[in-house]
Amino acid sequence: MNSDLSSQQVKDIGEQGLLERLQRFCPPEIIGDDAAVLVTAPEQSLVVTTDVLVDGVHFSNLTTSPEDAGWRAAAANLSDLAAMGASPLGITVGLGLPGKVSVSWVERLYQGMTECLQKYNTSIVGGDVVRSPVTTLAITAFGQVNPSRIIRRSAAVVGDAIVVTGVHGASHAGLELLLHPELGQNLKDAERTFLTRAHQRPQPRLDVLPILWKILASPSPIPVAGMDSSDGLADAIIQICRASGVGAVLERRQISMPAAFDHWLTEEQALAYALYGGEDFELVLCLPQESALALVQHLGQGAAIVGNITSGSTVLLHDKQKKFPDQVLSLSQGFQHFSQ
Repeated sequence: MNSDLSSQQVKDIGEQGLLERLQRFCPPEIIGDDAAVLVTAPEQSLVVTTDVLVDGVHFSNLTTSPEDAGWRAAAANLSDLAAMGASPLGITVGLGLPGKVSVSWVERLYQGMTECLQKYNTSIVGGDVVRSPVTTLAITAFGQVNPSRIIRRSAAVVGDAIVVTGVHGASHAGLELLLHPELGQNLKDAERTFLTRAHQRPQPRLDVLPILWKILASPSPIPVAGMDSSDGLADAIIQICRASGVGAVLERRQISMPAAFDHWLTEEQALAYALYGGEDFELVLCLPQESALALVQHLGQGAAIVGNITSGSTVLLHDKQKKFPDQVLSLSQGFQHFSQ
């Protein structure tokens, strides 16, 4: 890259200059009007989700390159669509920037978003750029879903199995390793890479949906409850139970975690990472036992039935071996944006 260009700052080229550069990341036939027009298929519902990321809160140059920050931002929104059962159509990007940010940093951010979106045949279809005292990235994602296949938090029923589509705790572990490289001295290079990659380049589980619909194919649709685990596994299960008016029993030893935890973290540390670490972007789904077993068998690679939906309202962590007493899980134990 030309050194003169790489040293340019956003304030040097202004809003229009920056927009001209960013338009090359978008399909030319969509960009140019006051709003994007997205044609959806017949008998489809439009799904819209928005996620805001702030420098120093959701990403940092200490742990995340601009490309990785862009990837994570796109992945978070695609994960929300997957959690609703929807296929992505496109995203819009609202970008707030201090004028001193380098143009190269912004282009690398968009490159990361594009790399993630291309895996799912999705594009940036619009957005806005404004001056801001802190770098802020607000993404709105659009998806479509057949109304009979919408996944809602409120659809869990007593007797449902609780399925996770992959391991939990990896992203938080990766963040800790990036912040404190001296940790995990017993980890193999491949294990360290897996954990840091889980934090920097999470994979939205859109791949689960075709498998799920194939398993649930029947004359009458089977309702599925679910959400993603971006705020932690415990948070997802509690939120589903609250919306559905039910409780749950979560079996401690059925929670799937990275194998690297076995020779690095204590049992309690590993459990805390898995339950409350967040940003794993797996799906947490509640569905009939037989269907749950079939889904886990198809997915493999860390997918597991971790518990069951019960009557009442309590979400309980249970240990079949009775080494640990039962523990009631609550939202206060996980990350909260405005907590002290």
